[in-house]
Amino acid sequence: MKVVLFCGGLGTRLREYSETIPKPLVTIGYRPILWNLMRYYAHYGHKDFILCLGYRGDMIKDFFLNYDECVSNDFVLSNGGKDVELLSSDIHDWRITFVETGTQSNIGQRLVAVKEHLKGEECFMANYSDGLSDLPLDKYLDKFFSTNTTAGFVGVHTLHSFHAVHTDPTGIVDRIGSLSSSEILVNGGFFVLKNKIFDYINDGEELVEEPFQRLIAEKQLFGYEYNGFWRAMDTFKDKITFDEMSSKGNTPWEVWKK
Repeated sequence: MKVVLFCGGLGTRLREYSETIPKPLVTIGYRPILWNLMRYYAHYGHKDFILCLGYRGDMIKDFFLNYDECVSNDFVLSNGGKDVELLSSDIHDWRITFVETGTQSNIGQRLVAVKEHLKGEECFMANYSDGLSDLPLDKYLDKFFSTNTTAGFVGVHTLHSFHAVHTDPTGIVDRIGSLSSSEILVNGGFFVLKNKIFDYINDGEELVEEPFQRLIAEKQLFGYEYNGFWRAMDTFKDKITFDEMSSKGNTPWEVWKK
């Protein structure tokens, strides 16, 4: 299946980096978070990508146009540095379509902007491009197709530091706990969408607002609860956490290394 990646947002909550580069290019170790996500999909055999560009899309284009395989692969250097023999490769069999979808567009508008590139595709995947997971993609897809719904997404327990509070009718607190351990699920992305999703999106609409409400009304929206690793790079604190995990070799999203 093709994979649509939304790469055009301003990333205002990660301003320490996004003022100079687009959020999908913020690095974890040697490679940007966008590369890590694409490598995840490629591991499961999905290597045909459509990048919905916007803010600093030129930098994303430049990253791939000048891609250096040697940065994250072992290689042999010989002939005084003239010859490079790669011992492994990352993106040699990837197909990447770059589409400018506007700097101020919402997710729904970006998806509609690449509709032409999804002709003939009964189903495709999509992602926000700022979150990583060790989600077993094959099992998730099997479950989605068994439901015969139009759209699916992954529901995760947030890692936010706030506490969820529940009170009885008199205002007495009877339960309090971290959001990550509560029953609250948040939209973790990792969308699976049938092509008829475009029938539910009107001009200017955000994907998970009006269109998803229409799907809910028709019982056509599937939510896959996942309790494994999932984390988004939403703030500077998230960037630090990813860097610390990477430096310790604690990288559960790197399913291609397992």
